[in-house]
Amino acid sequence: MKVLLVNKFLYSKGGAETYVFKLGETLKKHNNEVEYFGLENEKNIVGNSANAYASDMDLTAGISENLLAPFKIIYSDQARRQIKKVLKSFAPDVVHLNNIQFYLTPSIILEIEKYRKTTGKRVKIVYTAHDYQLVCPSHGMFDPDINICEKCLSGNYTNCIKTRCMKNSLPKSILAAADAYFWKLSPAYSYVDTIICPSEFLKSKLDTQPRFKSKTVTLHNFIEKQGTVSQSKKGYVLEFGHLSKDKGTLTLLEAAKQMPDVKFVFAGFGKAVDEIKKVPNAEYVGFKTGEELNELIANAVVTVCPSEMYENCPYSVMESQLLGTPVVGADIGGIPELIKPGETGELFEPGNHNQLLNKLNSVIRYADYYTQNCKSVEFETPDTYYQKILKIYGE
Repeated sequence: MKVLLVNKFLYSKGGAETYVFKLGETLKKHNNEVEYFGLENEKNIVGNSANAYASDMDLTAGISENLLAPFKIIYSDQARRQIKKVLKSFAPDVVHLNNIQFYLTPSIILEIEKYRKTTGKRVKIVYTAHDYQLVCPSHGMFDPDINICEKCLSGNYTNCIKTRCMKNSLPKSILAAADAYFWKLSPAYSYVDTIICPSEFLKSKLDTQPRFKSKTVTLHNFIEKQGTVSQSKKGYVLEFGHLSKDKGTLTLLEAAKQMPDVKFVFAGFGKAVDEIKKVPNAEYVGFKTGEELNELIANAVVTVCPSEMYENCPYSVMESQLLGTPVVGADIGGIPELIKPGETGELFEPGNHNQLLNKLNSVIRYADYYTQNCKSVEFETPDTYYQKILKIYGE
């Protein structure tokens, strides 16, 4: 089987790219042919035999410095022309779309459908929703004040403009709303056969719009176990990843202030770093990756995912449990789908630092019990994921 994986970035950048590259490796492992389409960039680590890519755009100068940028962000003739070359050269059986908005644009779906009609070839179009872009112009379903916002679920995207949801910018919010309306009126998404949702929660949000409801399926992200389970916990509480208000870091700090005898460790980056440094029993250790991060997770008595926004399927929760570390997570978005309260961790009301405090004390008190339960936790592996996605691909 030939699979064309499509994503705007073809180099390591975030969770979507990790998913795309690992999925590609797994497909090849099972003797499938795989090529990639995305933006042209010297950092690209994958590609296609046609050597055809969409041109990247430098938007740092602002829209006023690039009058064509608004049109290219919504619809890209150039991306259509380039993917046409790949379709002709590679002749895929499946085109698997990932993050395509604002650079590749859904215009490439129109080209894939045109290819299907002109060649008569049965090509499956699959889309993995890594965020809420299909129903929220600003992707995250929260407003500039970091409050949960579901106003656009009705399909009335003027709400994005009224609240300036796209980075608190009126021009960017107008552009995001225009993009949402354009592709709502276009038939492009009707050509997608299946939309993979990494959480039941995300599926529930996409299902609010009839045009997506008949296409969505839930398939949690896969993950490979990295590192070994620590045999001796070091007693500290850990948060790692993006450290900011919307990720709940400030709420965790409030709990930390009431637990002066417990050490709190923070690894990653974000706007909350300065606040972390003000708390006596909190330590910021910088951005960590690889084995160094694995050891940090494995040695923690508990990790915390205190997010106050709609998380999808956070890898941090899965990584922690696979390394034998229980998780106290906010009861929001897709987080509850990954934690078994009373077994592999606990849930608390987002933003409620007193409830978080109680849950942390409980897990720390019975740390051995929670750790033991984590040793038997199971998530999708690349191989089990492959078997399920093969059915979606139609084989």
